[in-house]
Order: sequence, then structure tokens, then C-alpha cells
Amino acid sequence: MNMNLHKLSSRLRRTVTQKFRQLHISSSGLQLEAVAVETALAEPNLLSVFRTSEQDPACHSEKQAGQYYTLPPTHIHTLFPHGLPPRYQLQIKTFNEGCVMVRHPTLELISYLKKADYSKAPLRYVLYGLPGSGKTMSLCHALHYCYTQGWLILHVPDAHLWVKNCKELLPSSSRPSRFDQPLQASHWLKNFKMTNERFLPKIKTTQRYVWTKRESTEEGRPLGELVDQGVNRVKSSSDVVGAVLRELRLQAGEEGAFKLAVAVDGVNALWGKTSLKKEDRTVCEPEELTLIHNLRKMLKNDWTGGAILTALSQTGSLYMPRSAYLPTELLGQEGFDHMEPFVPISVSTYNEKEFESCYLYYLDRNWLQHPHSQTEEGKKELIFLSNKNPSILERLCAFL
Repeated sequence: MNMNLHKLSSRLRRTVTQKFRQLHISSSGLQLEAVAVETALAEPNLLSVFRTSEQDPACHSEKQAGQYYTLPPTHIHTLFPHGLPPRYQLQIKTFNEGCVMVRHPTLELISYLKKADYSKAPLRYVLYGLPGSGKTMSLCHALHYCYTQGWLILHVPDAHLWVKNCKELLPSSSRPSRFDQPLQASHWLKNFKMTNERFLPKIKTTQRYVWTKRESTEEGRPLGELVDQGVNRVKSSSDVVGAVLRELRLQAGEEGAFKLAVAVDGVNALWGKTSLKKEDRTVCEPEELTLIHNLRKMLKNDWTGGAILTALSQTGSLYMPRSAYLPTELLGQEGFDHMEPFVPISVSTYNEKEFESCYLYYLDRNWLQHPHSQTEEGKKELIFLSNKNPSILERLCAFL
């Protein structure tokens, strides 16, 4: 009997001890959780450091400098069907969002656009800087501003593609001394139509255009009909591009008409060398290409009602030293004389705030997987290896 009571007593003591321990652990856990909540509330919101809630580029100012804003998916689809860098397009798919950093060069450019007098000849703006410093994204940010303000967008995302690797080069049917690039022209017209769908029914042609013995576009027809001619009849697409550009130059400055943003990335390609060869194996000069000839006309400041936004690009430039990045180096004497006068806007690599913002954004998107890259020492190594160059930093982080 005493033995049974002793066993029961021992078992009861063990049960009470275990329950007490569980209660104590549970109590400690609640205390730790409460401390964690208080700490989290005390810490600043990291999202507010590298993101801004201001999504309208017209409202961006120095307050948002170094922060990311999100491009609406509908704007990406319509405004940039072919204008965003390939690696950035991959980043959009990976991160499931399109974010653009608000940087000082773009703020400077947008401030000029706000103050310009559009009753006079268009000002020409030239973004320049070291390779990978962010010229293309600065240009895209400025274009997004123009788009939200209701401008008509004429965007050539990479002029270098028009002077090299052309799959089809044909003698022009309208100008024997020139050469057409029907595939490039047709592709550009499709994207132009997608971006400016709302304008095409309103703008009417000012003259009759004859394409073949049986095909023509009459005076007073919607510009969309002219664009469709180039899309559906690829052979005449190069001449259609020239006609579209001519109509836009003539009508942009009319009272109550649209504002026109002419944006050319890699503008130095218009005066550089080509890799295209004629049938006799001689090199084709840029001015002999119908597309380049018409685009050069668009960059003249002999029209009103718009602005000319350009960016220089060493990447893709033929037969140019890798160290070249200044306007005098990339444009050459002919191109510099053609573009002058222009407003130069320097695009530098990231400053400390911009680098920190980019680093936090990659952490937030789980783009930095290696544990060392998430430490202070790892961040210093990224600064050293990339020298705060946006493109190099992105490529480095892709491997971490």
C-alpha cells in the first residue's frame, strides 16, 4: 500500500513539474514575442526608405530622389512595347513588378520639359555618361512623364539596330540612291501604333501618298490608315515611316494639336558607321538608309510643338573605343554639328543613397541569396566590385 502511494506521489510530482515548465516556457515565449513586436514597431519602415508612394512622374521631386516608384502594368504594355532594356524586362518577370528609380538626371530633364516654350522650335536634350550608368532608364522615366501628360510618343529604343545586323536590305523603290529596311520599319510601325492608338484616328493626312500603281493613301485619311499600310504592305514600310514622321512634324505645332516627344536612344548611331553591305560588297553609309535619313530630319529643330530627347550609347556602337562616352567622342564632328545646340545632361553612377536604395530593393525582392551578401561586409564588397555602376551591380547580384 505504501509502495503504491509512493509511486503515485512521484508520478504526480513529475506531472506537476512538467506542467509548470510548459507554463513557464509558454510565458517566456509570449514575453519574447511581445518584445519582438515592440522592436519591430520601434524600427523605421524599410519600405519607406527605398520606395515612394508617389507614382505620378509629374510629381517627382528631390524628395523622392533615390527611391523607386512602380510603373503600372498597362503603361509598360502600351508605352514600352519595345523600349525597355532586355535585362530590365527579365527583371520585371523575375520580380513581378516594374520599378524605376527616381534619379537626379531625370528630375533635371523633367524640370526642363515643364518650363519649355512649345510654341518655338523644340529643344534637344542629350543624356550622356559611362556605359551602364542608367541613361536608358532615365530616358524611359522622362518618356513616362510625357506619356502621363498626354504627349504623342515617337520612340526609337536603339538606333544601333538600324545600322547593323539587318536581315533584309533592299534598294528603295522611291529613291534609287537609298536602301530600305522593310522588316525593321514594319516592326517599328507596329509598336508606334500600340503606343499612340488614341491619336491615330484624330490626325489626318495632309497630302496624297502613292505606294504602287494600285495602292495609295488619300489626303484627309486618318494617320492610322497610313500606319496600317506600312504594317500590312511590308515592302513600302520604310517610305510609310518617312510619311508618318513628315505628318507629325507638320501637325505637332498646330493650335490645339498634340505635343510630340521624339526619343532616340543610341542617337550617335545616326552618324556612325554601319555593318551593312550593298550587293557590290561596299559598305552602306548611314545617310543612304531610308530610315536613318528620315530620322535625321526628325532631329532638326525646324518644327514646333514638342521636344527631342536623346541618349548616347557606347554599347552597340560600331568601331568606337570602349572608353568613349562624351558627346564629342560618340557623335563625331558631323553629328555634333547636326545636334547643336543641345542641352547636355550627365548621368553618373549611383551615389551613396542610390546604391543603398538599390541594395535594399534587391534584398526585399530576395535577389541576394548568398548569406555573405546580406552582411555589411558583403555590401562593401559589392560597392568595391561594381564601383556603384547600376548595370555592373545588377549583373553581380544576379550571381549571388
